[in-house]
Parts: sequence; C-alpha cells; structure tokens
Amino acid sequence: MLKLILADNQAIFRAGIAKVLAVEDEMRIVAQAQTPEQMFMALDKFRAAVLVFSAGFHNDLKAIVEAATKVHTRLVVLADTGEAASKYLGLGVHGVVYRNVTGSALVECVRKVSRGENWVQDVAVPSELTENDMVGLRVRDRLTQKELRIVALIVQGYKNKEIATQLGTTEQVIKNYLRNVYDKIGVSDRLELALFTIHHRILNEAAAATAASIAAPTPTGTPSA
Repeated sequence: MLKLILADNQAIFRAGIAKVLAVEDEMRIVAQAQTPEQMFMALDKFRAAVLVFSAGFHNDLKAIVEAATKVHTRLVVLADTGEAASKYLGLGVHGVVYRNVTGSALVECVRKVSRGENWVQDVAVPSELTENDMVGLRVRDRLTQKELRIVALIVQGYKNKEIATQLGTTEQVIKNYLRNVYDKIGVSDRLELALFTIHHRILNEAAAATAASIAAPTPTGTPSA
C-alpha cells in the first residue's frame, strides 16, 4: 500500500487530486494538509511513500526536502505552468507535474516516483487528441469566456463572493452562471467540476489561459458548496 500525503492550499484542487489518486487500489491518502505546519506534522507521523505538494506552499523548499528525506518520503511538486522542472529536480524533488496534469499522468508520476524513479510531466502538445482531450474540447467549445473564467477560479478554490468581486458582478449572478456551467458539463457540484477539469487537459488549459489575464489575490478559507 502506497501511503500518500497531499499538501495544497487550494482546497478544491486538492480534493480533486485526492479523488484521482484514491481510486487506485494500491494508493491511500493518509493526510491532506492545507498549511505547512500540517504538512510537516503529517510527514513525521505517517512517514508516507510520497508527498505531493504545490509550488509555493512553503517558502523554504530545502526544509521540505530535508524533512522528507529524514523519513524516506519521496517528493512530487505541483508546479505552476511554465516553470522549469530542472530547478526542482536540482533541489531534491523527484517528480514534477503541472496544474494541467491529467489524472492518468498524475497516477503514473506517483507510481514511478514511489519506485525510486524521477518523473517530469511532458508538456509537449500530443500530435493526436486522446478521447479525454476530445471530450474536453467539446465542453470547452460549449462554454463562454466568462464561464471559462469562473471554471478556472472554482478550480483554484475561490468562493462565489470572491469570484463575483473578480468579475465585477454579484454573488447571485455567479450562482446563475454556475448552474449553466454544471448543466453544460454534466456535473452537480464544485468538486465534480474541479475533478472533471483536472481529467480533461484541453479544458484545464483553456480555463487557465482565460484566467491568466485576471490579477487576483490568493483565496482564503475553504470554498463554499
């Protein structure tokens, strides 16, 4: 049984990753940390095989590497799109994935890292679209630019009120948009939306690209249901 720890302050994204990994028979999520303190405590308590943590989660990467090495836990970093993997590998991280990672690629990364290998997500655009990509493409084409922005902010963990502030509208309007988004995608809540987006690379990339033009502060607290 592979014991895993997840550390990411974006609650919805963290929950989506947990859902992706938890369906694998040999993997068990033993802790989810939303603060550095929780992460260090979980490392010491559970001595997991792999820690998956987001870039910027803690400002001292060396401290994470030292703490993980002490308990023989290997590291996978969830990097921001465009970051060079080499800077993390050079500091002792074993796997590098980005926020547009597919569920299957994330599982492959965790498995290989747990076996002692290094693994970096291939960011090259594939020559042929996979079935998941085609589904993501169809969904992307159904959504308006504003709906894509809302999807991106939901995945990042923003609450309806915060999204309304970013888009210069009201919380009720955002709720109305969300109902339309749920209907178009075929999901029933925010977690399902985040999980669907993670699974479908093209939709994830489109949402991220659309949101890149928004200068937004880091969200606080746990996203509303």
